[in-house]
Amino acid sequence: MSNAALIQTDRFALSDTERSAIEHEMHHYEDPRAASIEALKIVQKERGWVPDGAADAIGAILGIPASDVEGVATFYSQIFRQPVGRHIIRVCDSMTCFIGGHENVLDSIKSELGIVPGQTTTDGRFTLLPVCCLGNCDKAPAMMIDDETFGDVQPEGVAQLLENFQ
Repeated sequence: MSNAALIQTDRFALSDTERSAIEHEMHHYEDPRAASIEALKIVQKERGWVPDGAADAIGAILGIPASDVEGVATFYSQIFRQPVGRHIIRVCDSMTCFIGGHENVLDSIKSELGIVPGQTTTDGRFTLLPVCCLGNCDKAPAMMIDDETFGDVQPEGVAQLLENFQ
């Protein structure tokens, strides 16, 4: 990749693909700030997460302060600011799921994977994240793996559930 093909800040550079996709996306919005979430999603799709420095590079393309982009990145929990595993496990910790046995499910996941919320397994297979509500209260306790939601999760079923995600 040539240096001309990159928009670069201190330690971060957008690829041609990322830059082109962001430039294409920004034309769908009257205010370039509105395109910042899409730009962050583009970077995350290409890299799996949004590295430090991305806000500067995205801000340069959109013509907005990096602090505006950083504000969006830190507000949305679906924008990952550190590397994550191939599969994202989200365990609901709402009051309904708590009453339904959330802690036992979480303990089973922690035991099975050897990680706590906010960590990624050493093989890079799973990242475990808490989430305040999955909107699946009638099937508590609930969890998600990637985009798939599971309800009525029982601790004894966690190992088999995780095996389905290689």
